[in-house]
Amino acid sequence: MDYIELKCQIKPFSEEIAEIVIAELGELDYESFTQSDDAVEAYIKAPLFDMNAVEQLSINHLPNAPFSLTYSHKTHEAKDWNAVWESNFKPVIISNKVVIRASFHTNLPKVPYDIVIDPKMSFGTGHHSTTSLMIQSILESDLEGKTVLDMGCGTSLLAILASKRKAKKVDAIDIDEWPYKNSLENIKNNKAENVSVFLGDAALLKDKKYDLILANINRNILLNDMKHYVNCLPKGGELIMSGFYTEDLKYIQEEAEKNNLQYISHKVDLNWVAVRFQKK
Repeated sequence: MDYIELKCQIKPFSEEIAEIVIAELGELDYESFTQSDDAVEAYIKAPLFDMNAVEQLSINHLPNAPFSLTYSHKTHEAKDWNAVWESNFKPVIISNKVVIRASFHTNLPKVPYDIVIDPKMSFGTGHHSTTSLMIQSILESDLEGKTVLDMGCGTSLLAILASKRKAKKVDAIDIDEWPYKNSLENIKNNKAENVSVFLGDAALLKDKKYDLILANINRNILLNDMKHYVNCLPKGGELIMSGFYTEDLKYIQEEAEKNNLQYISHKVDLNWVAVRFQKK
């Protein structure tokens, strides 16, 4: 399938504005993002592309905005996607402990966790705030000997890190075929032999049990599927979720309380949230 690359040029460039652009485009079903020196490049399946929807983004209509946004777009055939990623994907370093890089990146600093991700069309490279927040949460968790689920896994970056953090067994689930196939490649490249990938949704969780569940998806899916996650947790098991804004946290907490979860803590980055709950 062809993809549209939407280039969003920001003058003067600001990381904060770039994150807002990414967040708003994510609501329009854009799947992947890269950043250059002065722009965000966003990718969406060609049939879903709607320039009018882009022009209606709220960030385009801020009064007295101290920046300008201009847009251009072009079509990429699916066979060209690898070349697009290789030219744009930059390595990410998180908390001086995790390097997320593509296989063609070299001469990077030595850190405890070196993860090779060739994302292609899958979400989860560490560039987005939600992925970074989830990684920080994993680094703060004792996973040794535990069973872990990466729900909505994308590239399976979180699953791979959990494996490297000495989890006993890790399952990764995604509803889309492309992330499923990409996850298989990334798991093999990182020699994460104890990670298993499944194609499907929360229906696959019946009769499953995990000590820790990671879910970086979006607010509506999290609210709808939280009950299924909780059913997989033992007493004292933890659920870490991201993919929503600070203003949505209250709704997430309300649903969590209905499902016998106790709030532990949360992190915020550029209005995105990762929250940790524990089953009572």
